[in-house]
Amino acid sequence: MKKFIKQYPILIAIIILAFVLRLYKISNPILDWHSFRQADTASVTREFIKGDFNPLIPKYHDLSDIQSGVDNPEGYRMVEFPFYNILVALILKSIPSLSLVITSRVVSSLLSLGTLISLFFLAKNYYGKKVGYMAAFFFAVLPYSVYYSRVIMPEPMMLFASTFSILAFSNYMKKKSAKWYWFSLISLMMALLLKPFVAFLLPVYLVIILQERKLKEAIFDFRLYVFAILAVIPFFLWRNWIANFPAGIPASDWLFNGEIQIENSKPRFRPFWFRWLFWERITKLILGYAGVLLLPISFFQQLKNKKLLIPSWWLSVLIYFSVVATGNVRHDYYQVLIIPIICITLARGILVLDKYLYRKFNAIFSVITIVTLVSIMLYFSYDQINGYYNVNHPEYILAGTAADKLLPKDARVIAPQYSDTSFLFQVNRKGWPLGYDIDEKIGMGATNYVTTTMDEEAKTLEAKYMIIEKTEDYLILDLTQERGANKQ
Repeated sequence: MKKFIKQYPILIAIIILAFVLRLYKISNPILDWHSFRQADTASVTREFIKGDFNPLIPKYHDLSDIQSGVDNPEGYRMVEFPFYNILVALILKSIPSLSLVITSRVVSSLLSLGTLISLFFLAKNYYGKKVGYMAAFFFAVLPYSVYYSRVIMPEPMMLFASTFSILAFSNYMKKKSAKWYWFSLISLMMALLLKPFVAFLLPVYLVIILQERKLKEAIFDFRLYVFAILAVIPFFLWRNWIANFPAGIPASDWLFNGEIQIENSKPRFRPFWFRWLFWERITKLILGYAGVLLLPISFFQQLKNKKLLIPSWWLSVLIYFSVVATGNVRHDYYQVLIIPIICITLARGILVLDKYLYRKFNAIFSVITIVTLVSIMLYFSYDQINGYYNVNHPEYILAGTAADKLLPKDARVIAPQYSDTSFLFQVNRKGWPLGYDIDEKIGMGATNYVTTTMDEEAKTLEAKYMIIEKTEDYLILDLTQERGANKQ
C-alpha cells in the first residue's frame, strides 16, 4: 500500500476528492431523484436484514401487480442477482447500529472508487499516465458521475465489475496471466448478473483481442471461447431460476422500443431519440454543453492513430442506445453504463487540445482555455444535476415515521402515491403503493391505510374505518375495524 501511495500520489488525491464529493447529502432519506428505484433496491436489503435472508429468493416491500402485471403477495423481487444487497446486509447484520441508507450509499461510493482506479489503469495502459489521471479526474468530479456513484442501486457495483473486467481482460491479453483471466471472467459474470446490458460491451473485448493478438492466434485460442461461454452461464442459470417466480419479474419488453406516451411513438431513431440521448443527456446533463466539444477531438484522433479502444467503446454505446431505446430515453440512469468511455474520451480530448494550443499559442493560453472549458462544463452539468439531491415530499417521512411507530411489524399497508414505492419504503411495511380496489386489497391481507393526500378515496375510507392517527400532514387508518355507528 505504501508503495502504491508513493508511486501514484496524484491518483490518491483524486480518490480522496472523489470520496469527499460523494459524501454530499449522503444522509438524505430516499426521497431524491429516482427514489422509487432506490427504495426498491434498499427494500431488498431491509428484508434480508429482517431475517428473510435468501439470496436466491430476494423479496421487497411491493406486493402489488404494478411491476409484473401479476399480484405479488410474497413480495418477490426477481431482477438482478442481489450481490449489492447481500454486501450491505452483511455489513448491517455485523454492525446493527449503522443506518441502512447511509451504509448503502457509502458502499456505492466505495465501489465507484474501484471503478475510478480501474479506469485510471485502463486509460494509462492504452493512452499513457496523463490520460489515466484525467479520466480518473473526470470520473471523480462529473456531477452526473458523482450522483450516480452514491445511489442505492446496483449500477455502481455493475460499473465497477464491468470496468474492472475490461481492465483485467486487457492485462490478460498483454501478459497471458491466468490470474487476470479469472479476475476478468468472474467480474464479467457478476456484471452480467447485475445488468445484462453489459453484454453490449462486446466490441471492446473484441478490439482488445485484435490489438493484442494476431488474428490467426486469437481464432485458435480456445481459452477465449471458454471465457465467452462461462461468462454468460450464470446469467442464463439465474434467468431460468427466476422464471419460477413470474410475479417478481418486472415487465421489460417496453425497454427495447416500447412506445413513449408523451410522444405517442416508438423512439428508436426518431428525432426525439436523438434529442433525448445525444442532446438532453450526453450534451446537457453529463457534459454541461462545453464538454461535448472534446468528444470529436478525441474520437478522430483515435482513428488517425489506429487506436480503436475509444471508437469500439462508442460503437458499444450506439448499439446499446439503439437496442434499449425506450429504457434509455425514459430513464437517465440507463446512461450510467457509458460514463467510463465518456471520461476516457474527455481525458484524451483534453490532452490533444492541450498539445494543439501549446504549439499554436503557449502553455499559459492552453491552461487558461482548458480550465475555462472544464469549469463551464462542470458548472452547467451541476446546474442540471443539483435538483437530483432535493428531498421531495418530506411529509412522507412524517407519515412513515408515525406509521412505523404505531403499526404492528407484520402490518400490510396501502400507501397510495401513484405507484411510487418511496412512500411505502418510509412506512417500513410491505404493501401496495397504489389505492383503488380497497376491498380486494383487504381480501389479500391489507390491514392499514396510510396517506398524505386527503383525496376522495381517503375521505371515504376515513368515514368507514377506525382512525389510528390523523394530522394535517397524514392519515393512518385501521382497515380491520369499522367505525361502528359512524360507518354509515
